[in-house]
Amino acid sequence: MLALAACASRTAPSLDRAAPGATHEDGVPACPADASPMDGWNDRAPPRRIFGNTYYVGTCGIAAILVVGDAGAILIDGATDRAPAAILANIRALGFAPRDIRRLLNTHEHMDHAGGLAGLQRATGAPVLARAPAVATLRSGKPGQDDPQLGELAGFPAVADVRTLSEAETVRIGDLVLQSHATPGHAPGGTSWTWRSCEGPRCLDIAYVDSHTALTDGHYRFADHPGYVAAFERSLDTVAGLPCDLLLTPHPAASNLLARLHGEAPLVDAGACKAFSANARTNLRVRLANERKEPSR
Repeated sequence: MLALAACASRTAPSLDRAAPGATHEDGVPACPADASPMDGWNDRAPPRRIFGNTYYVGTCGIAAILVVGDAGAILIDGATDRAPAAILANIRALGFAPRDIRRLLNTHEHMDHAGGLAGLQRATGAPVLARAPAVATLRSGKPGQDDPQLGELAGFPAVADVRTLSEAETVRIGDLVLQSHATPGHAPGGTSWTWRSCEGPRCLDIAYVDSHTALTDGHYRFADHPGYVAAFERSLDTVAGLPCDLLLTPHPAASNLLARLHGEAPLVDAGACKAFSANARTNLRVRLANERKEPSR
């Protein structure tokens, strides 16, 4: 895997669409184009190089992102507890080894993105790094009491080795430099990640932005938690200001990612994070307005 730097010497694709040659099909069926965001969470997606040293190794419905450097790799997100076999198969299909993964990162502490971390940790030996609000949930596998979706969240396998990220910590492995950004809202431990990937002289700022849908379990009301709403709003400010040539999201459907990887829509859009933030802010404000029309429980 440490020869992965060779990927940087490949011919760079057009800046607006993915190159057909970036595909690594490995005989894996393509994900259905008409699937809903709730479909395919456990279905192996064809592994693909996204750009430079950044790869998609997740399922059809949930992203897992592999970033490879000269001293090891970093894997972001574990999808569900049924997904590790697919993720590990994708990593191997790309020519890398699970034991080359030095760190496991996470966007937020829900079963659809953290459920597979325990299995991936057993396969890789890598610690999971997470912001403080997510640590107890990851270690226990039990949803946090302060999560807006608490009543609807399923548990997941507890992760044995979880280490706490300091505020705005940068994760470094050899030449890899991934920057954490606190983006709570969808979940208290929400974390977005940015890094720079290059193909020859061409470099892109990649932003893997956490989910920002304002969902609840039907009992929690954002309107009753002004401090949490303020943190949510700050998260959206953060997202709008991220270095962001290429947007990735934990639910690929949220950024039309799979179609973009197939060249069916622009892969690169320097305004994507701002648009993502603006859309999420509108949805949050609609949610708050609707809640304020209803009596408090």
